[in-house]
Amino acid sequence: MIAITKLQKWRSISMIPLNNLIARCDVVSISRLLHNGPDTLEELLDRHLAKEQKPTLDDDEAELLNRRRLTSTRREALSLYRDILRATRFFTWTDSRGFLWRDILRENARKEFEAARFETDPEIVTRLLLGGQDAVESALEKLAEKHRQEIEKERSGGGDRR
Repeated sequence: MIAITKLQKWRSISMIPLNNLIARCDVVSISRLLHNGPDTLEELLDRHLAKEQKPTLDDDEAELLNRRRLTSTRREALSLYRDILRATRFFTWTDSRGFLWRDILRENARKEFEAARFETDPEIVTRLLLGGQDAVESALEKLAEKHRQEIEKERSGGGDRR
């Protein structure tokens, strides 16, 4: 199989008459076909200025850097999981089926962590960790607010506690 480079592809496209190109409804920038130059000043500078090369890492250094990154993420994930386990201690009431909310929340947290266990994209992992931290904080704030309301009811003599 013959590999066609980008330059060859552009040359073959530029050989097609413009009427045929528009008639076939191909998505090609007409301005690119007209002058084959950069569209913006930034593109021009990117093409012609020497770019700073990042120092290349050998395999050992790259592996060490990757391990540190994974270790940091793993540490954050374990910290979040422990925070969830600690926070669920306060959910001592039962649901309609008679199961403790603490156990339900812990089981769901375990499922979520297992589902994301082999995720390698750092952006997605970070998003999951931040979302988990926000959820724990939100749940604890709501629990504390509800507890304050119950205390206020008791103090004001409303006494009927559920």
